[in-house]
Formats: sequence, structure tokens, C-alpha cells
Amino acid sequence: MTTSPKHTDFTAEPMGEKPAGSLAGIGEVLGKKLEERGFDKACVVLGQFLVLKKDEDLFRERLKDTCGANAKQSRDCFGCLREWCDVFL
Repeated sequence: MTTSPKHTDFTAEPMGEKPAGSLAGIGEVLGKKLEERGFDKACVVLGQFLVLKKDEDLFRERLKDTCGANAKQSRDCFGCLREWCDVFL
């Protein structure tokens, strides 16, 4: 599976205060929806990822329910967070 430049950029450095829209699979529209629901930072989305015990199905379903992410968007976001955790946690 190839990754996007956005994925590569995100997983290359600590998360810090990056906005949720900086996650792979999360563009401007989904980023805004996440922000409106309290997920304004990538670290907040990471928290949900960790609370769900890195379970792909649960996380992708939660992302779909929270901001309307489609299958590709949720898969890209999951992969981005999983790889970031592998590198930094």
C-alpha cells in the first residue's frame, strides 16, 4: 500500500498541536466537522484511537459516525495514526 505525502509528512515528526485536518484522510471539510464535534487537534483524534485500543473497525466506524468519513478516508486516517504510534509510542 502506498501512502500519501500528507501521511508521510504527518508520521515523520511528533504531533504537537497539529490540527485534525493534518491527518491523512482528513481534508478541510472533515477537519471542520471534527473540530465542531470537539476533535480540533490531531492529538484528540489520537486519544480516541487509543481509547478504542487501536481497533481498526471501531475507530473507522467512530470516524464515520463523528464526521462522515468514507471508507478510504477512515482507512487512511487509521493507517496514519497506527504508523505514527509505531514510530513515536
